[in-house]
Formats: sequence, C-alpha cells, structure tokens
Amino acid sequence: MRCLALFAALSLALPAFAQQQSTSAPASDGGYFANWFHRVDKIQSEQPHWITPLATVTSRLEEEFRYDIDWLTANSGITFENYGGSKGLELIPFQNVEALLNLPPYIAHNNPAVPDGFGDFSFTVKYRLLSANEQRGNYILTAFFGASLPTGSHTNGARAAMLTPTIAYGKGFGHFDAQGTFGINFPASNSNTLGRTIVWNNTAQVHVFKKLWPEVEANSTFFSGGVNGGRKQMFLTPGLVIGKIHLAKRIGLTFGGGFQIAATHFHLNNHNGIFSVRFPF
Repeated sequence: MRCLALFAALSLALPAFAQQQSTSAPASDGGYFANWFHRVDKIQSEQPHWITPLATVTSRLEEEFRYDIDWLTANSGITFENYGGSKGLELIPFQNVEALLNLPPYIAHNNPAVPDGFGDFSFTVKYRLLSANEQRGNYILTAFFGASLPTGSHTNGARAAMLTPTIAYGKGFGHFDAQGTFGINFPASNSNTLGRTIVWNNTAQVHVFKKLWPEVEANSTFFSGGVNGGRKQMFLTPGLVIGKIHLAKRIGLTFGGGFQIAATHFHLNNHNGIFSVRFPF
C-alpha cells in the first residue's frame, strides 16, 4: 500500500511539474515541444556529467535510447540470452523528472525444455532531489519509482506486477565518481509466496583519456520470503564504458561491456556477460 501511495503521489505531481515548466520556459520559445531540447540542456547542466554504468541505474537524468544484451550462465551450465535487458527510451519531460519506458526483453533459453519469449514491460519515473555539477559540488540524489507488469510470455516474466521504490546517489571527486542505488521489489500480489528482494548496487568509476570510463560494480540482492528467503547473492562486475561519441547533430553513441562474477556461495547464475549501447540525444 505504501508503494501504491507513492505512485499516486508521483502521478498527481506530474501535472504540477508540467505547469511549473511551462511558466519557467523562456518567453521567446515556441511552446512546450519546441522548447524541449533547450529545457533538457538546462536540466542536465545542473547535474554531474558522469557516464551511466553498465548495471547500476544512474541517479542522473538522461535522454537517450538504450539497448542491452546479457549472457547469463545458469547453475546448470546452460547460457541463455536476454535481448534488450529491460531497457528502452529515456526522456526528460519536466524539470527534475525523467521517465523510462522499458521494452519487454526477449529471452532465448537455449534449452528445449524451456520456451523462449518476451519478458515483462516496465517503466520508471525518476525525481531528482538534489544535484550540483562539477563546478558546484559534483553530487546528486534522486528518488525512483519503478513498476513492471506481468506481460511476459510463458515463464519469461514475473507472476505478479512488481513495484520498486529506489533511492539513488552519487558523488564525484575529480576524475573519479561513485554511484549507487538502493531499492526494494514488492510484488503487488502473492507476496508471501513470491517474497521481496532488496537490490543494492554500487559503482566506482574513473574517467580517463577523454572518452574511457573503466568501472567496477558490486551488484547485491537480498531475498526476503519466497523460495530463496534469507539468502543473498552478490556479483562483482568489472567493465568499460566508452563515450560519448558524437554522431550527428544532438545524437551521440555510448557503448560498453562487462563481466559479472559471483562473489557469494549462493547465486542464481554466474560468469555473465553484459553489452550495452546507448544513443543519447
């Protein structure tokens, strides 16, 4: 119920953000959509200019299209692919607000006993609480609210809608930055059976040679209730992100890859590969 209340509050707040933005737009602009990129540039100038990590969702507000491919090796030894990685279109419609529309991923199990198919559709709303660019403090604090709908085919999605409130944070020190998220996944129904998960991700990043961002992530999940209740898993994820490379006009290219290694005895998969490509605009 607390998650639903938060979602309702965010939904009611969006029209207020829109009104605030329309009144703060320059008098010479041609309207909300004509002023879109001017507004986005101003909003992004007020936050750090780090790169988005591979697995940790950034606390920064981004405007881009993103597509990931994950190769996950199950404990049985079979490697299956996740095409899309539950990523998609990211937009900044209002001051301090980002909306993420995440396309359903396609899961190829490489196992005749398990049918392939699409996973769940999901979305996230970010609200930036505090931020300062590199000249004014180099930090950020953002609240997320995410939800996924059980639209997946066969066994490729969750058995219930999932609600995920999250807090995200980051601080930079020269060419180094640390980013992280802390969130809880709540099933909208059957919570006693499905359980809850606490997801805690942290990334350490260094910016070198203008466009290279080597990083290492600690991706942790704690299970409460359900079949894995009381267990935890953590992956260490070294990786490299390259960008932003200018393509044309506002469109850029950022891409990177990494490798997840289980650091706990319990893990649902191991030795996972990640490839991510983004087109910021």
